[in-house]
Amino acid sequence: MELSQLVQNLMNGLAIGSVYAIFALGYTLVFSILGIINFAHGAVFTLGAYFTYTLVVGQFENNGLLKGINLFPDGSPLSGNPLVFGLATLIGAALAGLVAVVIERLAFRPMRARGADPLLALVSSLGVALVIVNLIQLLVGAEIYNFPSNAYGEFRPALTLNIGEKVVVIRTVQVIIFLVSLVMLALLGYVIGRTKIGKALRAVAENPGTASLLGISVDRFILITFFLSGFLGGLAGTLVGTAFGVAGPYFGVTYGLKGLAVIVLGGLGSIPGAVLGGLVIGLAEAFVPADYSAYKDVVAFALLFVILLVRPQGLLGKAAIQKV
Repeated sequence: MELSQLVQNLMNGLAIGSVYAIFALGYTLVFSILGIINFAHGAVFTLGAYFTYTLVVGQFENNGLLKGINLFPDGSPLSGNPLVFGLATLIGAALAGLVAVVIERLAFRPMRARGADPLLALVSSLGVALVIVNLIQLLVGAEIYNFPSNAYGEFRPALTLNIGEKVVVIRTVQVIIFLVSLVMLALLGYVIGRTKIGKALRAVAENPGTASLLGISVDRFILITFFLSGFLGGLAGTLVGTAFGVAGPYFGVTYGLKGLAVIVLGGLGSIPGAVLGGLVIGLAEAFVPADYSAYKDVVAFALLFVILLVRPQGLLGKAAIQKV
């Protein structure tokens, strides 16, 4: 492989892999606290993209009950202003976080209060996901909606690097996605590792009963966990939407499956593992030859299968200890 192609693939892999990591962290946070997978996380991912699109563009022209609505008849005031667009992205992610809190109240807390089998909560979250995506389709249809090309500001659409006699073209949006992802991963690492909220979350994850005896409100921090999970999912949805468009109500389903692969690969419940797993799968997909790009998902899951054969607990997961 030529050096120019290597650099191109690395940049592509790091950009999408960092989004996988942010999205998978939402799964990891909930799993580390409750020990179950929130299947509604993919729907929250989709909602985050639609929330931000609504704040930025404000119109759905093609189909659905909101067909013809236009919040900005004189033109969107957010297009071309990166700071205001960033604010809209954060608001969209926060709204997705609030939806995740509602999901916890409706799908998880009642099951937890009754001491139900975790599998029932998983099925309940799957039902909520189906309701959300069908509601989205009812409201706005199943068409693809694209963010304005100048959503991040009046940047050049692509950057070029000269490597020898070859030119590497890197989309500006990919660079922005990668940088935003790094900032969010660093902030989450700081919150979890250095703040009182993070210490309380780790205590609840380690042993909810003991945390409760120490005066920590377990239910409160479960809600905080779901909000953070939804915020990360919604942010990831917007980042993907700006790069590839909001591809219908079900476009979070594919990323939901990929997020599951990421957390299994990295190690269930491991935050560093989710980051590493996201980057590994992103890079694996990027290095699939263009002629076989339709099979890149197969490569990612085949890699997952091989690694789990060698290390069932994942790259950074801990092997389960059986007490006898």
